[in-house]
Amino acid sequence: MTIIKRVLGQDTLDAHHSKSLGAFGTVFLWLGANVVVTTILTGMLLVPDLPFMTAMGTVLLGSLIGAVPLLLVGLMGQHTGLPSMALTRRAYGPLGSKVISLINMAVLIAWSWIQALLAGMSLDYAISSATGYSNLPLMTILCEVIVVLVVLRGHLGIEKVERWAALAMVGLAAIVLYQLNRHYDVTSLLDMPIESRNGITLGIAFDIVVATAFSWISSSADYNRNCKSGRIAIWGTYSGYVLAAMIAMGLGAVVSGLSVLTGMPQTYDPTRLLSGFGFGLPAALVVFFSVMTTNIMAVYSATMSCMNVSPGMAFWKPALIIGVVTVFGALIPGILDQFQNFLLLVGALFIPAFAVVIADYFLLGKAGYSSELLKARHQLGRPTAKIAICAYLSGAALAAYWTLVSPLSFGASLPVFVITGAIYWFGCTLLVRHPSAVPHSEEDY
Repeated sequence: MTIIKRVLGQDTLDAHHSKSLGAFGTVFLWLGANVVVTTILTGMLLVPDLPFMTAMGTVLLGSLIGAVPLLLVGLMGQHTGLPSMALTRRAYGPLGSKVISLINMAVLIAWSWIQALLAGMSLDYAISSATGYSNLPLMTILCEVIVVLVVLRGHLGIEKVERWAALAMVGLAAIVLYQLNRHYDVTSLLDMPIESRNGITLGIAFDIVVATAFSWISSSADYNRNCKSGRIAIWGTYSGYVLAAMIAMGLGAVVSGLSVLTGMPQTYDPTRLLSGFGFGLPAALVVFFSVMTTNIMAVYSATMSCMNVSPGMAFWKPALIIGVVTVFGALIPGILDQFQNFLLLVGALFIPAFAVVIADYFLLGKAGYSSELLKARHQLGRPTAKIAICAYLSGAALAAYWTLVSPLSFGASLPVFVITGAIYWFGCTLLVRHPSAVPHSEEDY
């Protein structure tokens, strides 16, 4: 039993824990998180709808701006020692925080299903290329079992795996880009004519890139709470995330552009697309490692969300249960076809949710962000809870309207984030007598 306890992670929600993540570890963590096939697919959407250099400039600018909220939530985690969902307790109250945690857990599990299938597709291609044996369901299950085993080790195991996987991905991505440049005239992308295939305008492209960064908001404190300093949490995350976005979306834009120039179809499986260039195996390994690293983080954050609903739960129990659910969910037929709709759902649900949390911490005061939050008993004990919920629902409604009903030419992500935070701040300033005053005893909650 003692050996099992040593192998399994002992992660908790408690703010008091050792800081294990240094500068390089933080860079590699976020590099591994964002060099992923879904980010590559995002880059594929931008070309040939936009000129190649315009697309890459949009990726850079959108990532630099979109990563700021990601940094702020991660910095909150580093300063307080609390994971992302626990941070929502002060603004939303215990009940609101638990509802958000359940939604976050469900979204992350669905995200893991998509990632597991993509990993299985890549591993199946790699093995079938080498041996001729193909079995997609088996490979998908195998990939998710590996993910669960890593997650059960806790954040220490994740930090080690992400570091080496990120190095492998960067190396393999460099090989793929080198081979592309060797076999094709990559410079022809600079003069490639614009062709509207995905309905992507400059404003929509910027919004997609920003939304990609925002999709990590609900998980950033889960990892950055382990950073050794606030400086590391900021610059390690910023450099790792932006570099990853440029690599992944750049690779996607290059592959998409060359596929159009050579008359090949775009596809949700970049491995098969790259196999037409004669080097599908390195591409398959890039996709495999990238999806696995992101999937590990998704399952871990889903576990932390579950623990926020029931703080006394041992870490390994929800990690194992969620892992089993993701194994079978990945086999749902047609799940990959819902990828774009899923991204819209993530934006609508979590951009306004954490706009409230960021406004609460940085504009209304940092007092009370401690382990005392985990002891709250009353369901709507915080005077800001009703205001937070109203602001969140308003932001989610705006996100849905501006995305599905009357799309904005420049996208909805940034406007929704700013407006939701402003509604919460204004409401608390106007209606709460001392919005920064937070109770310090359990009875006050």
